[in-house]
Parts: sequence; C-alpha cells; structure tokens
Amino acid sequence: MLQSKRITLRKMESEDIPTYHEWRNDIEVMQTTNLDLDRYSVEETKQFVETVILGSQQSKTYILEERDEKTAIGITSLIHVDYKNRNAECIIDIGHKDYWGKGYATEALQLLLDYAFLELNMHRIALRVFSFNEKAIHVYKKIGFIEEGRSRESVYRNGDWHDIIHMGILKEEYRSVK
Repeated sequence: MLQSKRITLRKMESEDIPTYHEWRNDIEVMQTTNLDLDRYSVEETKQFVETVILGSQQSKTYILEERDEKTAIGITSLIHVDYKNRNAECIIDIGHKDYWGKGYATEALQLLLDYAFLELNMHRIALRVFSFNEKAIHVYKKIGFIEEGRSRESVYRNGDWHDIIHMGILKEEYRSVK
C-alpha cells in the first residue's frame, strides 16, 4: 500500500470489479483515456480484470482511495513492465467525477512514479495521452514527462481526428523535478 497526504494506492482486488465496471462503462470517464468507447457487461469486465489486470505478471494495478473517506476514486497501473530493460508504461483514470480537477491524479501519479523509480528501480516510464486531453498533458508535463513523439490522427472523437502523444520520463529527470 502506498500513501500520501490525501490518497492511498492499494492493489486492485476482485471486490473492486463492480466499481471499476461502473467507471469502465461511463463514456464521460473513458472518452479521454480509452480508444474503445464500448459498453461492457459485468461478465466482460470481470474477465478483463481477472485475466488482464490481476492475472498479468507484467502489470501492477492500484485503486486510488481518498484516505479520509476510504472512497475509491480511480485506478492507476504500471503495464508492460520490462524488468530486464527497466521500463514500464503508466495509466491513470479518475473514475469518480467528484474528484476531477482537484490534484488527485497528480498526487497518485507521483506516488506511482516514486514506487516505480525508487522501489522497482525502473529507468523509464512512458505513457500515451490523447492530444485533446489538455488537462492531463499539463499534469504530465508538470511532473516532468517529455513529449517523445506522436501517432498522428489515431483517435476519432466527436467527428474529428486527434493525435496520440507519446511521453516519457527517465528516473534522473523525475528526481530533478521532485
């Protein structure tokens, strides 16, 4: 379990499936982070969580909880963890909309990066963000992520094409920003 002033990151468990299912089926939550805006049955979400999230040796997934209320507010993961080359990709979603725009994503990402760099001894963490998700891009840059490239016009949303921006941060860069 990882903690900061306002949040706790705890390993995702099977009992988190109903909450995650709710977020996964909320188009407003997923439109800025997920390529697919499909609706999922509870069984499909359960299978996805058990196989992809909990069943993978190359990922670590955490539920973000507001510390005082112990309310689940989001999910964050290290995926495609490559221990040999000390690289991983991170993902974050604040699923509880009451907590949007209040700094919880920044705090959670800093906790996740502390863990990745200082405990797992990762060298590089990458992420992908849709070009229209300006709030997330601002957060990532503030933490120290650097744009490394783009997949041009890869996301079609609301009648327009958007880029996927590839960003990364090295351990030394993170230490210098912190």
